[in-house]
Amino acid sequence: MIVGQVGCGKSSLLLAALGEMQKISGNITWNSLPKSDSEESVRYNMLGVFVFFRKRGSVAYASQRPWLLNATVEENILFDMAPNEKRYKEVMEVCQLQPDIDTLPQGDQTMIGERGIILSGGQRQRISVARALYQQTNVVFLDDPFSALDIHLSDHLMHEGILKFLRQEKRTVVLVTHKLQYLPHADWIIAMRDGTVQTQGTLKDIQCAEPELFEQWRTLMNRQNKENSTELKRKSFRRAMYSRDTLATEDEDEDSSASTDEESLRAELRHRTHLPWSSLFSYLRSAGLVLLALLVFSQLCKHTLMVAIDFWLAHWTTHVISAQIETSERNCTFTGECVFQHSLYLQVFSVLCVLGIVLCLVTSLAVEWTGLRVSRELHCSLLRIIVLAPMRLFETTPLGNILNRFSTDTNTIDQHIPVTMECLIRSTLLCVSAVGVISYVTPVFLIALLPLAVACYFIQKYFRVASRDLQQLEDSTEMPLLSHFSQTVEGLTTIRAFRHEQKFKKKLLEHTDANNISSLFLTAANRWLEVRMEYVGAFVVLIAAVASISSALYSQLSAGLVGLGLTYALMVSNYLNWIVRNLADMEVQLGCVKRVSALIHTDAENYDGLMTPAQVPAGWPKYGEIQIQNLSVRYDTSLRPVLRHVNAHIKPGQKVGICGRTGSGKSSFSLALFRMVDSFEGQIIIDGIDIAKLPLQTLRSKFSIILQDPILFSGTIRFNLDPERKATDKMLWEALEIAQLMPVVKALPGGLDAVVTEGGENFSQGQRQLFCLARAFVRKSSILIMDEATASIDMATESILQKVVMTAFADRTVVTIAHRVHTILGSDAVIVMKHGGIVEYDEPDVLLEQKDSVFSAFVRADK
Repeated sequence: MIVGQVGCGKSSLLLAALGEMQKISGNITWNSLPKSDSEESVRYNMLGVFVFFRKRGSVAYASQRPWLLNATVEENILFDMAPNEKRYKEVMEVCQLQPDIDTLPQGDQTMIGERGIILSGGQRQRISVARALYQQTNVVFLDDPFSALDIHLSDHLMHEGILKFLRQEKRTVVLVTHKLQYLPHADWIIAMRDGTVQTQGTLKDIQCAEPELFEQWRTLMNRQNKENSTELKRKSFRRAMYSRDTLATEDEDEDSSASTDEESLRAELRHRTHLPWSSLFSYLRSAGLVLLALLVFSQLCKHTLMVAIDFWLAHWTTHVISAQIETSERNCTFTGECVFQHSLYLQVFSVLCVLGIVLCLVTSLAVEWTGLRVSRELHCSLLRIIVLAPMRLFETTPLGNILNRFSTDTNTIDQHIPVTMECLIRSTLLCVSAVGVISYVTPVFLIALLPLAVACYFIQKYFRVASRDLQQLEDSTEMPLLSHFSQTVEGLTTIRAFRHEQKFKKKLLEHTDANNISSLFLTAANRWLEVRMEYVGAFVVLIAAVASISSALYSQLSAGLVGLGLTYALMVSNYLNWIVRNLADMEVQLGCVKRVSALIHTDAENYDGLMTPAQVPAGWPKYGEIQIQNLSVRYDTSLRPVLRHVNAHIKPGQKVGICGRTGSGKSSFSLALFRMVDSFEGQIIIDGIDIAKLPLQTLRSKFSIILQDPILFSGTIRFNLDPERKATDKMLWEALEIAQLMPVVKALPGGLDAVVTEGGENFSQGQRQLFCLARAFVRKSSILIMDEATASIDMATESILQKVVMTAFADRTVVTIAHRVHTILGSDAVIVMKHGGIVEYDEPDVLLEQKDSVFSAFVRADK
């Protein structure tokens, strides 16, 4: 076992053993038995030292932050191993996953989504551990697997999984944990401190060598054992924005979820086969009437002028030829009489060319301006609605879909649609101009125009359907490729530990091949269209040539007009080809407008209140008194209530703990304070003001909440602690000292201005939770809500923090959602919830004295 305080290097030691850290000095020796003669020779030649980690062999690794595939539960556990039903059931039993699997719509065949979005933190953690247990490797690395589990699951996993299942298979287990009560079961203990090994050995060796450290451990172990008897069972399925918070409606919700999935699938299929042109009108409407009129007028003027230039050249050519014939017939004696005057024609041609250049510039500016205006309008509207959207949108919509609206779809609207639209308009007008010119030169062409138009219609209709589906196929094969690449990069440490690099590389190549095949088919479809349009163009040229030459011979048609008609006829096939291709591209690209518009029409939260921010008293809430009167809430108007007729009174500065079994409504209680759920009955009064009357921005800015999953933003430590830049450096350092982070931050280059990477990945899980605590200290809100804010913190640090919180928040109201009962034993009052209502509300000692109370039953359940 590896133990130590937050940030001492426990996880780094595992990563270094796996070869994921930069080695400055020293070596890593793996003494496992070789599986082949070649590996044995390498081990002897290297004197037992593995300098190259790729010779290490497979290690079953469960990271502190669970990494899951976007696949089924079964595929995540098997992880490309051969299925073994007996072993699979044993692992499921050891990790207590079967009850959770039974609640999923398709059992262990349920797709868990990106990063296991449909699962709770505890479920993700246990599936990650189950994957490590299922693999038949000699070495197992478990990095703090108990942080997201309650004591029941922790004890079961420790005794049945590690001490029994893994020990029977004689596998080496390296366990990083803060659960010091498991130290007596360890064969070898490594105590870390400040990035070094403080001491190591058996528990008896450490007792003799480091008596002070052993006494500290024994004190914490005794405390943990005492607290274990009061630990509540953590809920086993996601606690969030669904009516599954209420046990009575769980089955009904599963049915509605399944029907919603089927409806989404049908809607997607309809979307693939039909794209309404209303999306085009939405796009043009965003451009505005002035820009739209300028775009249409400039395009018409430009192409009219281009036709006029060609007619003028034909007219000029006709007169030159006529002059030459006349000169030869007249046999002029004076040269001056026979010279043709080009000046007038040249002047008119120059003026027309200058006007054409100006109109081309105006047209290009109109197209780009229109595209910029539309993309800016749609993007701003989308950003505004996402910022103001209710939380239910993010719970029911995959994050990848929202990101695609801002990335891929916005890029298409910004760069591709304006170009495609301009090319479509230009090709259409050129084609119409060509047909008009040919018909003017040779009216007999109108007779053949009808069958050619019918042929073009059926060709384009057939191609557009195929092209649209092929482009959507290309997009649909690109998404798995990008998803697989992103999840591979995210889980690279786990993949390397399991030695599955080649398997993931092979799967990446398979996704790439599938995407390339669809691209190849799309290219072939374009060539198919081009060949058929060339045939149509050839017929047009043939008819135009025969008709014009015949007219020239028998109707005295000028040579200039004959050349003009043939020139336009030669270009018709190219124009037709681009019209159909651009039309197909435009249909697909308008799907981006449709998806963005659908998201824009999402109903936003009502941020306005009956009171204006100026009417809210300064410093509200000053005391932190919370009165809940007959409150009933639901997550959506179509769902049943998750809280029913709740009444409670939390006094100013009181420390209140909320506990209850799965689906009792604990989370809904805290969400109601932030108005993130629909409070359709009753009211919440804080310091004499009904929160339903307050502007939402004002309400939420006055509270602080610390979630179980710590959230840090890219930027600096200063920005994460004080995003509004209202606190002084002294206040920030004070908050860091309270959160036990001052030594860590002082050691970083830049101090408060040290860089925080995306998601705070340059800090450990426990340190990220401490930063969130420090952020709450900086805000100094009168009301603080804590949702298991110390899950990834060692017992010594947690003990200090519990005392500090009681001191620093002595005059503030603290509401703690309890997954571990020891976090609320020191509270002034405890609220016990059941089926969306409050069944008990009193001091902890009073409830424990009542043997028939629900709270005391929780306590006795684990004794």
